[in-house]
Amino acid sequence: MNKETYRSLLPLVNDKDMMDRLKEYANSRITYFHHLLELQKDTDRILEIQGAIAELRRINTLREEVIKGSE
Repeated sequence: MNKETYRSLLPLVNDKDMMDRLKEYANSRITYFHHLLELQKDTDRILEIQGAIAELRRINTLREEVIKGSE
């Protein structure tokens, strides 16, 4: 991402209420994907789900990433 993109995300990550809601959403989706992993037999689909979980976990560090990238 470029610096302008990071800067455009600053209002989102600096709003505690919005960031908390975003994290809550991500954690809810992670729980859903964990349930899917328990049921999945297709290894390709398992890898896709694991990738989705990894991306959702990045939301927990989004604020730090955006602040660092906007400097």
